[in-house]
Amino acid sequence: MREVISTPDAPSSPFYSQGVKSGGFIHISGLVGVDVNTGKPAGPTIQEQTRQALANCRAVLAAADATLDDVVEVGILLSDPADFAGMNEEYRLWFPSDPPARYAAKLGAVIPDVLISIRMTAYVGEGRSDS
Repeated sequence: MREVISTPDAPSSPFYSQGVKSGGFIHISGLVGVDVNTGKPAGPTIQEQTRQALANCRAVLAAADATLDDVVEVGILLSDPADFAGMNEEYRLWFPSDPPARYAAKLGAVIPDVLISIRMTAYVGEGRSDS
């Protein structure tokens, strides 16, 4: 079974679903650091855009009745790999202990002023810590 997850609290597009729940997994699309209220990047720094991208992912998780504690994997795409350390400054605040599995790579698409895209997979099925 496949359930599309949608919220007005995260960026959206007709070209992708913000999230899809299937079985016990929630797959969050790669979301950028754009503020949905302004439609613009949250700021010029990697820290600001990382914060916003993570907040956008959290909003989609919430729409699926999940939290960051349910996240098992995170994928990070950076426009500039030199931003890796700056991204980690903000990222560690969101996952201070027992962080999920993670990968990072270079963002292939060129999107003006966008520094980061973050995707996540969460597990909310049987054996979940709060079930």
